[in-house]
Amino acid sequence: MQDQSESKARLHGLFNITVTPFTAEGAIDRAALVENVERVISRGFDGLLIGGTYGEFPTMTAEERADLFRIVMDVAGNRVPVMLCSAGSDLRTVRDLTVLAGELGGVPMVTPPFVSEITDAQILAFFREVAPLSKTGIIIYNAPGIGITLSPGLIEQLAEIEGMIGLKQGDLNPTTIDRIANRLCGRIRLFCASDLAFLGPMMAGFDGTSSTNSGALTELILASYRAVEAGDAATARDLHRLWYGFRALARQHGQPQVVKAAMRMRGFQGGFVRAPLREIGLAAQQALLAELESLSQDARSGVTIRSA
Repeated sequence: MQDQSESKARLHGLFNITVTPFTAEGAIDRAALVENVERVISRGFDGLLIGGTYGEFPTMTAEERADLFRIVMDVAGNRVPVMLCSAGSDLRTVRDLTVLAGELGGVPMVTPPFVSEITDAQILAFFREVAPLSKTGIIIYNAPGIGITLSPGLIEQLAEIEGMIGLKQGDLNPTTIDRIANRLCGRIRLFCASDLAFLGPMMAGFDGTSSTNSGALTELILASYRAVEAGDAATARDLHRLWYGFRALARQHGQPQVVKAAMRMRGFQGGFVRAPLREIGLAAQQALLAELESLSQDARSGVTIRSA
């Protein structure tokens, strides 16, 4: 993407949160990453999200994250819009990665800094400093699980900053979603940050959602999202219900861990998680395999598993 106007026009739909595949020794598996990017683009996803929370960015160096950006953008090109997470605690790293993301044609996604006792005024100043760095605009990443939770009022103030073109919203409290949808819809692009609970925000008027679990349940989550787009809430609901058991395991054992394990079971290049995360244990693997086998028995899911 070349500028903010193009970014805003193209930022909508279902974005796959592409996992970062690590080898068992902890290195980034470049070939597996390329294969995953090509797979989700070929399946018809509307975009990619690279190096986010479930892409395990906190475990990577700034140089590794920059390399990740370059690999993905070289493969994806301009075929689909790509969000590139440039979040961090060190402003120098955020600045460098934000500039690089825009130069590569992606859209940087930025959280408030992960520091204690930061004020709203300091968060606003931070985003005002970062916003001009990207020619393609900035996506605000409200990620309660990894840092400060931005209030709806502060998000509205951030949306007024020139260059802010989107919000990836992780606080899914219904009252919060109602306010954001009704006060910011049409001003910036609104993305639900969780495929575990995307039906409500989408029905409220959000522009899209980002999905980690679609790396493993590619066909099922894509079909559910397309049903929402078509206004078929009943079908979307029924498809979403199919994978409740998978969601329960992900909540219990961690999304990147469960998704990567499920990808391997399906013959996809999930790779492994990087420490301090740990692979799921044998009992969890058996429960996960049982869920995938159950899904494979329902033609609506599109799920198949690799033959033993």
